[in-house]
Amino acid sequence: MSDKAVPTVAVPQSVVSAEAVTVALEAAVAYAAQIGVKINVAVADSGGNLCGFLRMPGAFVQSIDIAIDKAYTSAGFGFATKKWMDLIGHDEGMKFGFSARPRLVVFGGGLPIRVNGELIGGIGVSGASEAQDEDCARAALTAIGATE
Repeated sequence: MSDKAVPTVAVPQSVVSAEAVTVALEAAVAYAAQIGVKINVAVADSGGNLCGFLRMPGAFVQSIDIAIDKAYTSAGFGFATKKWMDLIGHDEGMKFGFSARPRLVVFGGGLPIRVNGELIGGIGVSGASEAQDEDCARAALTAIGATE
């Protein structure tokens, strides 16, 4: 055991508020209804923990876990799930290694949630096309005044 003092034991970490989660989920679903698609949408905090989830009636049941995992992936890594292939697509070893990781999603529909540049969570949408999923997620970010 070291006699060296630890200068800082705990640090503050911002997370998305429950109120913002509610607004974000409802905004994503409202946008989906406006464009005529049915989605599942999940929000995770900055640690990747599920904070909220909504499933539109008729949305694919199989997309429930995908939406949750998109939120987890984007919150944990701090970038859009769609960007994974741009970052690792050239390296076969990384593609195989990452594809073996449970819960990691490497296609569109997951976005980080940032406020004033600080990562506070992630949102994942699944059930429509990649572009429509991302549009629903962006509508949620806009509704809470957040960015990617």
